[in-house]
Amino acid sequence: MSDQTIIPLDKTLSNKLVLIPLLSRPIFPGIFSPLMINSTEDINAIEKAFSSDGLIGVVMLKNETESPTVSDLYSVGTVARIVKKINLPDGGLNVFISTIKRFKIRKVINDKEPMVAIVDYLEEEEDDTFEVKALTRALISEMKEISENNPLFSEEMRVNMINIDHPGKIADFITSILNIDKKEQQGVLEIINVRQRMEKVLVFIKKEQELLRIQKKIQNELNDRVEKNQREYFLKEELKSIKEELGMTTDAKSSDYQKFKDKLDAFKFEGEIKETVDSELEKFALMDPNSSEFIVSRNYLDTIANLPWNEPVPEDYDLLKAKKILESDHYGLDDVKKRIIEYLAVRKLKKDNKGSIILLVGPPGVGKTSLGRSIARAMNKPFFRFSVGGMRDEAEIKGHRRTYIGAMPGKIIQGLKIVKSKAPVFMIDEIDKMGTSYQGDPSSALLEVLDPEQNVSFRDHYLDLPFDVSNILFVLTANTLDGIPSPLLDRAEIISLSGYIDQEKVEIARKYLVPRSLEKNGLQKNQVTYSKGVLLEIANSYAREAGVRNFEKNLDKIHRKYAAELFASDDFKKAKGKESSELVLKQTKEILPGDLKHYLGNPVFDESEIKKADKPGTAIGLAWTSMGGDTLIIEAVANAGKEGLQLTGQLGDVMKESASIALTWVRYYVVKNKICKKNWFDDHLIHLHVPEGATPKDGPSAGITMATALLSLIRNKRIKPSFAMTGELSLTGQVLPIGGLKEKTVAAKRNKIKHIIIPQQNVRDLDDIPEHVKKGLTFHPVSRMEEVVELLF
Repeated sequence: MSDQTIIPLDKTLSNKLVLIPLLSRPIFPGIFSPLMINSTEDINAIEKAFSSDGLIGVVMLKNETESPTVSDLYSVGTVARIVKKINLPDGGLNVFISTIKRFKIRKVINDKEPMVAIVDYLEEEEDDTFEVKALTRALISEMKEISENNPLFSEEMRVNMINIDHPGKIADFITSILNIDKKEQQGVLEIINVRQRMEKVLVFIKKEQELLRIQKKIQNELNDRVEKNQREYFLKEELKSIKEELGMTTDAKSSDYQKFKDKLDAFKFEGEIKETVDSELEKFALMDPNSSEFIVSRNYLDTIANLPWNEPVPEDYDLLKAKKILESDHYGLDDVKKRIIEYLAVRKLKKDNKGSIILLVGPPGVGKTSLGRSIARAMNKPFFRFSVGGMRDEAEIKGHRRTYIGAMPGKIIQGLKIVKSKAPVFMIDEIDKMGTSYQGDPSSALLEVLDPEQNVSFRDHYLDLPFDVSNILFVLTANTLDGIPSPLLDRAEIISLSGYIDQEKVEIARKYLVPRSLEKNGLQKNQVTYSKGVLLEIANSYAREAGVRNFEKNLDKIHRKYAAELFASDDFKKAKGKESSELVLKQTKEILPGDLKHYLGNPVFDESEIKKADKPGTAIGLAWTSMGGDTLIIEAVANAGKEGLQLTGQLGDVMKESASIALTWVRYYVVKNKICKKNWFDDHLIHLHVPEGATPKDGPSAGITMATALLSLIRNKRIKPSFAMTGELSLTGQVLPIGGLKEKTVAAKRNKIKHIIIPQQNVRDLDDIPEHVKKGLTFHPVSRMEEVVELLF
């Protein structure tokens, strides 16, 4: 009997193989795998191979192509034996193969399908070291962890992995079941060295573990969220059941409906309001909470429910207490306070809750807004303020119609909803600065609000229901009456607030401004003190205006600088902790006249800026502006040349006409009295200028001042010092009345004027000027220009 030697299968493999291209991923040696064949050429090649030795080569395509060639394949593939083949109904072939060994394409026999090539079989480079054994254990251990956390790994896979006894085959098997890119799998297939292959696979395992960790984290978060939502759902359902048992409403919509119904029923509406409210409630009850109309209807009902529909309680205020409040809140303004107390007395006598309209007119900073707040405090009423300065849309007053997205009621209804009272004090600020545009005229919209005959049933566009706003006391403020429509003025009781003289500013600063500024800048009461002389110097040299806003700004400036000096002092630097804070609070400072330059810089106004008519051809006039009264100097110069009158200084049309009238009267007067030659006017061009050139000026009240300047020029004689004047001049020499005498008087006193020439018809206005303002002034009433000439020359 002869010896028989068993030759391993991989030693009897043919070098000539039919190549089957793989599209999805490579197949590693030692794997039993199905293979779908659809190409007719490949099916014929499979049939031929199956009938002979049953061997084929499976190689992965580099890129997907319809008619692949050998050049489209990777150079390394796997030889496989056909175990079984099944013909499919569609003409295709399902082949079960068992892969054996790696090969490398050496020579192409047939480049197109069926592709045939001569191959070299690749032997694994084995390294039987402790490192390989360690890598094997690491691979199995790490894969075991992955398989336990991944439900896609079957028990069969785990068993197969443990039973493989060759390190290279373990690496191949793991690579085949890992979810990695096909190019990376091909890279592993091409590694012949077992240790290098295992190291590569271990890196892929680590990446897979990291992916699984992130996946698990996301899954846990998702599960927590789902569990929370489920828990909330069950709790809500449980709460719903409890509420049903107790007879309570079970959803937000029903709760809102019941709340609105209870509130609205309590008002006991009648007529149109009841019909509209009931209809809206019924519509709200039938609405789907997810519809766009639901929130619109809810907001509308909420607005109605929160308005003060009930009649206001009778007013109860003490006139003496009201007077004390007005006195404590404001210094001076005696005539204004008197008017307000008279108004309150009449309301108390009549027991009338009906509102009225007060219009406070005066320059900025005289206390109009704070006076409105004091009125509310004196009457013990809620206060609401809004400004209409620059407002151009009437919807701000009367609201937007509900058809618009984001519609809301106007300021009047909004204010009533906020104060929750039907008889509050409403302050409408800057009413003279309302604008008009294509969107409407808000001043016209205010007419209905302020008209006592109409505001009993005021209709806001949003509410679209009659609401009685006649109980509101409206306090309007303005700097000037010029921009206010006449119908609006007719409805208001006008109270004028003139500017303050220096003595009043000193008292206001002492009682109100200094304490308020100290608190604002973090200083203690009386930590910085001022004498009356220093406050007077601030008023004269830094804050020469009608109001006191600039005065307060200058005080703030002093206190800020002093605060900075406290922390920069050597004592503060030496002190520590609580001791340093106490040191700062203990320091006190008296501001002396010499300190003002250090804290406020050089004076803004000085004595040289006080207007003086100290040359021929100059005269001082008094003017009224929206900022209060002011003094202006009029200058006249004559140059040889053609007859004429040149006017500069941004004069308005009325002022230009006044200048022409003044020149005509002066010409008549000097010729009549033979003060100059008749032809003097023919040979001279008269230039009349009113500084400051950048400020527009207008009005007739400078008529007698212009005539005085021209007469002074022609006579070449200065007028008497400390004289100022105001009055309109007619062609016949009459001096006509003017307005704003109180403000002009305050401005004259501020400019150190001693004598004021006024029209005779304005004598009645002197009673409206406080005595402390008139003190030190001499008024000279005149009815003709000739009287002015006698007084001045």
